[in-house]
Amino acid sequence: MGLDSYVSLGRSGLAVSPFCLGAMNFGEDFGTGCGVEEAEEIISRYLERGGNFVDTANFYTNTHSEKIIGDYFAARPGLRDRVVIATKFFTNLHPGDPNGGGANRKAVLAQVDESLRRLRTDYIDLYWLHNYDAATPLEETLRVLDDLVTAGKIRYVGFSDTPAWYTARADVVAAFRGWSPVVALQLEYSLLERTIEGELIPLAEHTGMAVLPWGPLKNGFLAGTYTRERPVPADSRRAGVYGIRPTDAQFDVIEAVTAVAEESGASPAAVALAWVRGRPGVTSTLIGPRRLDHLEANLAALDLTLTRDQRAALDSVSSPALNFPAALNRESAPMLQYAGATVNGRPTSVYPLLLDNPARY
Repeated sequence: MGLDSYVSLGRSGLAVSPFCLGAMNFGEDFGTGCGVEEAEEIISRYLERGGNFVDTANFYTNTHSEKIIGDYFAARPGLRDRVVIATKFFTNLHPGDPNGGGANRKAVLAQVDESLRRLRTDYIDLYWLHNYDAATPLEETLRVLDDLVTAGKIRYVGFSDTPAWYTARADVVAAFRGWSPVVALQLEYSLLERTIEGELIPLAEHTGMAVLPWGPLKNGFLAGTYTRERPVPADSRRAGVYGIRPTDAQFDVIEAVTAVAEESGASPAAVALAWVRGRPGVTSTLIGPRRLDHLEANLAALDLTLTRDQRAALDSVSSPALNFPAALNRESAPMLQYAGATVNGRPTSVYPLLLDNPARY
């Protein structure tokens, strides 16, 4: 499988690569990214391998990420229309201005024009709401996004990091009003962060929204450089800046990933990415390389297929604690509903209190 084994973006007709090139590390303005030359080399290699999906946000590396992408494609006439460019709005880039960010009409219209200018393009293929805006009516946000689709400034709408109830309501309102639907969700998802399995992934599967996991390596924890003996690698710039390190429970997962990697002859990063890529509902996975060798290491996951036993081992060690009523609906509901019958290939058991007390009234 390669980057040119394209997949449909949820219920839309847009075809994208199975790995999306995340550009959060393009630019050194936040102290953890790469310079312009290396960023352009990463883009070039990704495109050469057949990739067509690049993702950024208005505030990444203090707006430099969008500028790097815009300059790259502007210098290569005809190439921009061959790729899918996504960016996000929400973050306020104008301190002191209460309308400089968020999802109200004034903010969205200003932010899209600023991103179009930096990206040096006439349109954005996929425009993400980056966070939940508690102060703005949902209808206001959806209407202005639909207006932008009508105006040709954006092609598709996506939500990132929004609550399940809010996202579900957006789906219903957009359908009722005939506005542009939310076609994709960008969510944190990895072997170390699986709680979206409780509400958001079932929502996406039910509505046909694509799921694009971000953070599949969880701050690099799953890349093979962290061990219990070396909780903060000496060469980890991100760890140095943010002071992040895995917990003991996370190291249990990291060590399981390392064991599967050794058994498969693959890198831990490839194992972690292959696990995410194979999860239900996942359409395209975001990778955020800072160096060219990071990109190559990530792309190796496209050629890795985990065995059933390997997946079971990783699933077990990383099993998440989900909010109520996820566990109840997963464990008790089928037993109460089917009473020992096998339905859709899934066997069930009989509710214990009914075994010796069949219906008798």
